[in-house]
Amino acid sequence: MRIIAGKHRGRVLAEFAGKEIRPTSDRVKESLFQILAPRLAGARVLDLFCGSGALGLESLSRGAREAVFNDVSAQSLAVLKKNLAALKETGAVLRAGYAECLLRLTGTFDVIFCDPPYKMDCTAEVLGRIAARGLLAEGGVVVWESEREEEAPAGWEAVDRRSYGRTKIAFFGRTS
Repeated sequence: MRIIAGKHRGRVLAEFAGKEIRPTSDRVKESLFQILAPRLAGARVLDLFCGSGALGLESLSRGAREAVFNDVSAQSLAVLKKNLAALKETGAVLRAGYAECLLRLTGTFDVIFCDPPYKMDCTAEVLGRIAARGLLAEGGVVVWESEREEEAPAGWEAVDRRSYGRTKIAFFGRTS
């Protein structure tokens, strides 16, 4: 796992041992960030289920001004902190379940990454909490990674969808 582009291009990131963690593949990440490129300069980014922090770190490498990282796992956050230190980057690091995290956050985000464990079915709840708290900036996008085609709940629309083998990416925006 590595940083694909930007100021940290080619830097290798610390990873998890074992097969239970499913990091976003470099191929998916490269395509995803080509789509997001126009949104990243000066963006505020939330990596809600951050794992190793690869998506938030890629965003910082490509010009995001701030990244907030959250995960419930102490092991994930330990790997994230190693990656932040190796890249000499800073970011707010929270250890909370997604519901608690979304309740504690302030301000708005231009890009919110949601890559929960594939067995977790929380799309409508997470998007509902983001909407209720007004956490998505006007024109912002929630990037949802899953192994199934996620439906947009009321008040949301899928502005783009991509499929990369088993991995499905939905880009959700608020409806007018």
